Amino acid sequence: MTQQALLVMDVQQVVVDRHPDPDYLPRLRKAVDAARAAGVPVIYVVVGFRPGYPEISARNKMFGRLAGASAAGGAGAGGEELATRVHPDVAPGPGEVVVTKRRVSAFSGSDLDVVLRAGDISHLVLTGIATSGVVLSTLRQAADLDFGLTVLADGCLDSDAEVHRLLTEKVFPQQAEVTTVADWTAAL
Repeated sequence: MTQQALLVMDVQQVVVDRHPDPDYLPRLRKAVDAARAAGVPVIYVVVGFRPGYPEISARNKMFGRLAGASAAGGAGAGGEELATRVHPDVAPGPGEVVVTKRRVSAFSGSDLDVVLRAGDISHLVLTGIATSGVVLSTLRQAADLDFGLTVLADGCLDSDAEVHRLLTEKVFPQQAEVTTVADWTAAL
């Protein structure tokens, strides 16, 4: 039987705050609760960096601003810890794995692949913020690593509704099954 895991990606308080949607966290919570009840591992992925951001090149268009803010006296060591906390509405339970990544994909700069292979996990169920960021990048890399894939379309969120629609309706189905939280939980 295929062993699956639910990935909850970049659902950190600071990220959720930038993507206000009052229905998102309760819906995602249903997926998390159903996975736990069915014995499906829930793995959390957060983006995080060391104090001073030594992993970030000034050439990196997405993350380079953080390194510049740090050099100018911006966020300190305590800020990095706070920024990596998963939103309390869907926080990890005891013993659940939290993986820290250093780039957009959940695999980049993390030990996610090691965790998945050690758990004999061959199928990933993707959720997270943003659809056009971590979900897209992780889906592409996971497909190249030969994982089976499901995307919970309403378990993903993007600041651009049209980009979310295009990805979940046209792009993701080329490499993954795309379904809803309700349909996925009903099938567990």
